[in-house]
Amino acid sequence: MTDSEKVTNYIAKHERWSEELATLRAIFQQTELKEEVKWGAPNYTLDGKLIAGMAAFKNHYALWFHQGVFLKDSHNYLINAQKDVTKALRQWRFEEATPIPEKKVLEYIEEAIQNSKDGKEHTPVRNKKLVMPPELKSALVEDDALTAAFKKLTPGKQREYADHISSAKQAATKERRLDKIIPMIKSGVGLHDKYKNC
Repeated sequence: MTDSEKVTNYIAKHERWSEELATLRAIFQQTELKEEVKWGAPNYTLDGKLIAGMAAFKNHYALWFHQGVFLKDSHNYLINAQKDVTKALRQWRFEEATPIPEKKVLEYIEEAIQNSKDGKEHTPVRNKKLVMPPELKSALVEDDALTAAFKKLTPGKQREYADHISSAKQAATKERRLDKIIPMIKSGVGLHDKYKNC
């Protein structure tokens, strides 16, 4: 199935917002962006770089800009959906009976395209150091198979697991989390992999 067919299916599957999503898609199709599906939703790229996307939710549908932090947002439509978490992504939400201002949507998309061409890109500062919590360290010492599986994970997935244990405040919670993640580590999956294809 092509990306175009996947987007058509995505729009059809979200009946409540299908007309609105089709309108947004038509606006995207006026640009030079390539239509793709990433994380199960329509996304639009330029030379392999994510520019914008759209998605349907229970109570709204949204347009998002992957480097939206650089948009002027002269009409104050954009929000940071996860303050203190999301650095560059900005979202434009639409609720029922809200008309889509097509010219303004196109204006924002074209500005995002130009920003990408100009090299405006937020580069996240990554904490590359793995801080191993004592509970996970002990489990690795006691189980060779767990150690081997943990070493095969990417550094990012290793940090996700370590941070997951460390972020628990109580010892009992740390133990419950450890019991839950051991089979996941042994099967080679990351802590958040199940969310990456939804």
